[in-house]
Amino acid sequence: MTKKIVKVRVPATTANLGAGFDTFGLALTLYNEFEVEETDGVFIESYPENEFLKNPENNLFIKVVKYLCEAEGKTFHGAKLKQTVNIPVARGLGSSATAIVAGILTGFAVHKKPLTDEEFFKVAYLFEPHPDNLLPAWKGGFITALKTEDKTYYSKIDFPQELKAVVVIPDFELSTELARSVLPKEIPLKDAVFNIQRVSLFIRALQEKRFDLLKVAMEDRLHQPYRKSLIPNFDKVIQYAYDSGAVGASLSGAGSTMLALALDNFDK
Repeated sequence: MTKKIVKVRVPATTANLGAGFDTFGLALTLYNEFEVEETDGVFIESYPENEFLKNPENNLFIKVVKYLCEAEGKTFHGAKLKQTVNIPVARGLGSSATAIVAGILTGFAVHKKPLTDEEFFKVAYLFEPHPDNLLPAWKGGFITALKTEDKTYYSKIDFPQELKAVVVIPDFELSTELARSVLPKEIPLKDAVFNIQRVSLFIRALQEKRFDLLKVAMEDRLHQPYRKSLIPNFDKVIQYAYDSGAVGASLSGAGSTMLALALDNFDK
């Protein structure tokens, strides 16, 4: 790394949005911030204090920057990192994706290399294999994505400005590993059809601003029925969102955060 300061701000993301399991991702207006400069040794300041993230062995940003430095055939001597973590970890808001994206952007900026889609995915997938979180954290907006063995395909879809995402963040963590462990390895054909229908309807509802369709379009049979046992009062929270005027509601990512889409009454 050359001796320069790099500052990066990366948004939280909410994935799935109901039926779009491992497919949909939306950037939110909640950000993690990273400021890094070259130094000898690794020094991490984390705001608020987080001993886990201050350990270089646990810090994804440092891991990514170190990897990119060594990939250039250079020795990683260290870095001084100041990170402001506004996105709670293990809550289904893509906190890890922010660190990965910030690390990639920093590494490519420092080494003065153009960042192509191919280069981004080549590095990002070493640390997290989920484009539905990584892409909106990098590109912003609402994205639908799929990953094959050798390529990632994605499209950015206009998200209506009047439609706001409201998240309720509980005070307990839920690891992605645990949230995936409760999912079945096989599903009935009728459940696959159920979700395909709703994913298609969700996209058209956004494009046509048919917000009355979102409630049914965000129904899901692939992951939420299995994960809701990990979320206390899941059904009550969903119902409360609709009773308060939301036009759509679901888990955010794997949870534990809950997501509502609304046109007004955002504070409810």
